[in-house]
Amino acid sequence: MVSAREDLQTHEVWNQPQVPGPRDPWAADAVLREAVAREGGQVVPLETYGAALGSEALAVAAREAERLAPELVLFDRGGRRLDEVRYATGYHDLMSAGIGAGYAALAWEGGAGGHVSHAAMVYMASQLEPGHCCPMTMTYAGVPALAGQGGALEVWREKLLSRVYDPSVAPLGDKAGATLGMAMTEKQGGSDVRANTTRAERDGGDWRLTGHKWFCSAPMSDGFLTLAQAPEGLSCFLVPRWLDGERNPIRIQRLKDKLGNRANASSEIEYQGALGHLVGEAGNGIRTILEMVHHTRLDTAMAPAGLMRAALAEAWHWAEGRRVFQKRLVDQPLMRAVLADLALDWEAATALGLRVARAFDAGGDAGERALARIGVALAKFHNNKRAPVVIYEAMEALGGMGYVTDTPLPMLYREAPLNGIWEGSGNVICLDILRTLARAPEAGEALRLELEAARGNSAVYDAALDAHGARWHGPPEEAEARLFAERLSVLLAASLLLRFAPGEVGATYAATRLGGEAGRISGAIPAGEVGVILSRLSGRA
Repeated sequence: MVSAREDLQTHEVWNQPQVPGPRDPWAADAVLREAVAREGGQVVPLETYGAALGSEALAVAAREAERLAPELVLFDRGGRRLDEVRYATGYHDLMSAGIGAGYAALAWEGGAGGHVSHAAMVYMASQLEPGHCCPMTMTYAGVPALAGQGGALEVWREKLLSRVYDPSVAPLGDKAGATLGMAMTEKQGGSDVRANTTRAERDGGDWRLTGHKWFCSAPMSDGFLTLAQAPEGLSCFLVPRWLDGERNPIRIQRLKDKLGNRANASSEIEYQGALGHLVGEAGNGIRTILEMVHHTRLDTAMAPAGLMRAALAEAWHWAEGRRVFQKRLVDQPLMRAVLADLALDWEAATALGLRVARAFDAGGDAGERALARIGVALAKFHNNKRAPVVIYEAMEALGGMGYVTDTPLPMLYREAPLNGIWEGSGNVICLDILRTLARAPEAGEALRLELEAARGNSAVYDAALDAHGARWHGPPEEAEARLFAERLSVLLAASLLLRFAPGEVGATYAATRLGGEAGRISGAIPAGEVGVILSRLSGRA
């Protein structure tokens, strides 16, 4: 490679770190590799996918996908209705790499550690360009909702498990692979899907849906799981995007102009008598689609850990290459304190997400299934509340450059709130935690065992765990749901770090998150040796 010129006409460029090249998110991340090994994930597909994500070709594709917004094309030149979205070539390149690596299929192919491996792929792909992850996540999560349905829906399941990305406009039978979207939200209800007014009427062996959906992500998916009111009550349907010889009457009203997630087209749509296949029993739609939601929540818990990792990698690169007051920035005690504090949040989020993923893998273990149910809600809540803070502080570490789109920090910052809102915002998740503990005592017991496993590793942790149990003998009143969820999720993260991370990492996390030895601002921690923590951030551990 020929280097860029540093000796310009008016000045010489110095004290500017070299532009970082593409980064392999597997090879450069010791924390991820440790966690995947501990939780039983598959190394080879992650090595392969990490190398692809770290290539120059996908780095270029990611920049193109993020900067060239999807285009809504409603009509052809003759005025015929199309209702299509055109994406940048880079978006299709990213989708092809992810589907080919098994992002959507790996968890269902029967190998050990499939969900852990999938979660690690979410974590890695989110670092490069998060928008393309949405349709792959929904495809992954839709597979269990269609399990055991038989008939036409079994064909759908087979296409969703394909490792071939096929974006062609064609009916399912003509495609090598398919992707799945979701259309639940309506204007009047939001998270309260029981208020949905889209109606479903029988049409022979199938149904016709009529109504408006306020949010439909990835509208070029081959089908959508959606909720509509049937005579028996709210029911779940799979609505194909394309039919044999014609277009299913799904009308795109507009694309949402979003804060972030720009490579992914989110839309408003109308079903105008669209054909749909019933999934599950009529009147049992919420229970049916919650199987999909349960799995998408794993991804919304894992993606913020990846976003934090990407932001901190940029901050670390800058701090190593920038000199301030005659010393490298990374050697300045205050900057080291800030980076170490942020790294603790990232380590906790990564450990929490991948531990929950292992619970998803243990299908025959009732205790692990129960832990998956409560753990995914705690991980989603905790990780997404920390991500915007960590990413902002990483941005600030770069100074003015962090606010400029020549770096990925603005993209990461715009992305930071998304996973906390999607699939249940903070209050919804906290209420879900309370309901789970009230209705499923086995979930509380599984969580108790996981917390007790760390007892004896830290006096600070033990005291905090005792205090939590003394204050809340069961689920609290609703007004305290956020306080309860925060403390419980931090205890769970601390339990994992105390058991599995180096001693300095677990002890410092417990002291600063549970023992009151920190302020409420990142980096406001006691002076101490943070070398081990930072070595793990650097990837050299």
